[in-house]
Amino acid sequence: MTYIHSFAPIENSQAEILILGSMPSQKSLANNQYYAHPQNAFWRIISDLLQLNPDSSYEEKTQALKAARIALWDVLQSCERKGSLDSMIKTETQTVNDFQTFFQTHKAIKFVYFNGAKAEICFKQQVLRKINSETICYMRLPSTSPANAAISFERKLAIWRLMLGSRLDRDNKAAIKINP
Repeated sequence: MTYIHSFAPIENSQAEILILGSMPSQKSLANNQYYAHPQNAFWRIISDLLQLNPDSSYEEKTQALKAARIALWDVLQSCERKGSLDSMIKTETQTVNDFQTFFQTHKAIKFVYFNGAKAEICFKQQVLRKINSETICYMRLPSTSPANAAISFERKLAIWRLMLGSRLDRDNKAAIKINP
């Protein structure tokens, strides 16, 4: 098994939404980018929600997240894992990120969305009891991972759009739209 570390968050102090994954895949770690696996649906979904060109650069996509007041991070800071599957994470090696400091410096966060079950489980087991979360709404969304093949892209998009799309400032979308 390999000991791995996650990335710093994509964020700014005005973020109102936090999307949490569990731990970057091998492809993401190799590329030093969140959701770098070409079959992961995350950036396709976000591009749809924020009306971005899906072929925009990684930098343009991360800037669009910030402009839409969305932060992106992983629950785990480090762990041992063979391959990329969450099921291969050795539970006893999990170290979570510093959410106490994150929420103290991001007081506008009102919604936390979990990109899959593992992120939600780890957060609820290892983080939730340590933070003041009375004003935050938590929801799990279907994982965008290609390992979650039981749900079609269209269904994932529909659920993400229903749950997350209503939280986005529709008037702000035109300002953050990136043209081809």
